[in-house]
Amino acid sequence: MNEGMEFVVRAALIGAGATLVMDIWAALQQRLFGIVPLNYAMVGRWIGHLPKGRLTHNPIGATAPVRGEAALGWGAHYAIGIVFAAALIALTGLGWARNPTLLPALATGLVTVAAPFLILQPALGAGIFASKTPQPNVARRRSLVAHASFGIGLYLAALLVAWLMPSPAG
Repeated sequence: MNEGMEFVVRAALIGAGATLVMDIWAALQQRLFGIVPLNYAMVGRWIGHLPKGRLTHNPIGATAPVRGEAALGWGAHYAIGIVFAAALIALTGLGWARNPTLLPALATGLVTVAAPFLILQPALGAGIFASKTPQPNVARRRSLVAHASFGIGLYLAALLVAWLMPSPAG
């Protein structure tokens, strides 16, 4: 397989795997601590209203539902995870994906928290850095933990993919 195809395959598998780790962590937190995870249908609702020219909502729950919003939101969630994994591999090179280390993956996970802080939370009506939520610091901490779990997921998924797809000889 050529390097371009290898990049795409590794990014897709690592990104989907890391997002799955993040979702497993969210499910564990809900089961063990009663922490309600993000409702990805609301992300789908937001995306569904973008073609209509509506970027922000106050709050998204008061906005009219869109057809297929749950599937749209979950699909976007995994697609974004794949894009973030591709960015990590683009920055570090295929060498990292072939022989992953924790620090670049964890750093990427933590940097990706900028997306909800600066894009998604304001768009859904929660304000920049969750400033309009009832407990902004709790929301911020939960976002950081979620994205740290994504970073750990990037590392774990990359290890698995490296094991399944050994490096080409050379």
